[in-house]
Amino acid sequence: MLTIQPARQHRAGTGKLAIALAGGGPLGAFYELGALHALGECVEGRELTDFDVYVGVSSGSLVAAGLANGLDTTSMGSTFIQDESTLVPFSPQMLLQPAIGQYARWLALLPQALLDAARQYVKEPIQSGWSALVGPIARVVPTALFDNAPLERYLHKLFTSRGHTDDFRELRAKLYVVATNLNTGNTVVFGDKRHTRTPISRAVIASAALPGLYPSVKIDGQHYVDGALIRTVHASLALEAGCDLLICINPLVPFDASQSRDHRRSNLADNGLPAILSQTFRALIYSRMHVGMARYGLHFPCADVLLLEPDRGDERLFFTNVFRYTGRHRLVEHAYQCTRRDLLAGASTLAPLLAKRGLELNEKRLKDRKRTFASAARERSARARQTTRRLDAALNKLDSVLSAESRAN
Repeated sequence: MLTIQPARQHRAGTGKLAIALAGGGPLGAFYELGALHALGECVEGRELTDFDVYVGVSSGSLVAAGLANGLDTTSMGSTFIQDESTLVPFSPQMLLQPAIGQYARWLALLPQALLDAARQYVKEPIQSGWSALVGPIARVVPTALFDNAPLERYLHKLFTSRGHTDDFRELRAKLYVVATNLNTGNTVVFGDKRHTRTPISRAVIASAALPGLYPSVKIDGQHYVDGALIRTVHASLALEAGCDLLICINPLVPFDASQSRDHRRSNLADNGLPAILSQTFRALIYSRMHVGMARYGLHFPCADVLLLEPDRGDERLFFTNVFRYTGRHRLVEHAYQCTRRDLLAGASTLAPLLAKRGLELNEKRLKDRKRTFASAARERSARARQTTRRLDAALNKLDSVLSAESRAN
């Protein structure tokens, strides 16, 4: 679903372009890769890695950091979808490694907690009841299921590889990674003037530390968790930086079960606790997202804003298990095709809006039904290799000319 919010006022723009990516766990990151790939191949005149500002929240911060670091959707697709990157190999298992430290701490503190509960119960057996047992034990229960340290090590290795950086200050573009300070409940923006020394890799795992799944991340004595707890996408950061064309992607929308053709899915209460919790979280994200969009129009009337989201009746997206290898392939392909469909449907409004920035919408490519995420990725990789070969040939020719002149002198 493509929502276009045209500028309310017209004036000479800055020409700055921005991408803002919301969270959504692994599912959100895979959806964003598919949607961005569709955008990148049909919007001509500017590469997605050549935008001016990137904003990332939760898992969206990983994709935003990749783009800001010059990693296009083909590269990230090879790494996170096909598992075939030769740069820094990625294994999905690193996302699901148990938080051994959390469990060890629980086992170490459990005897004392049980002893405290027993003493409280003996002291006030009638008044205490179950609360005497629950209170002390609850304080030592593990706060996370999985460990995010392996992902941090992987991202640090990726961002410090040749041609990339793990330092906000060394990026060509502005990158903002949003997290929540656990002790104050306030939003913190890594990459702004006050928070540039934190490595990008650590800022990303802090932004994506969803409470209950991953432990909080300690930075300069403070603990940080998922940036989506306060706002969904924080796109105002890009607008405040002077961008007049903003592309937002929100992968999580509430599922409208009334549109389901499968009677087993027409009542989410029958699909267990995960479906209920997912729907609840999605509804909160969705409502905040659209309240924010309305405010952007009022506070930044000279900016054009595009919002890409899944359809409300998208069963495949809601029920996909994104931790399965085949699930990732299907999800990114589904997001890619749905985005192509939405861009083509909104072409009459979108094309002139892009043209104001010197960009062109390739409708012919959008109408090509044979294109897939994988085939488009192979095509872009082939073009990149061809460009590299031409560059190598030109450099070799230049080297020969310089060598000949040196011998002549």
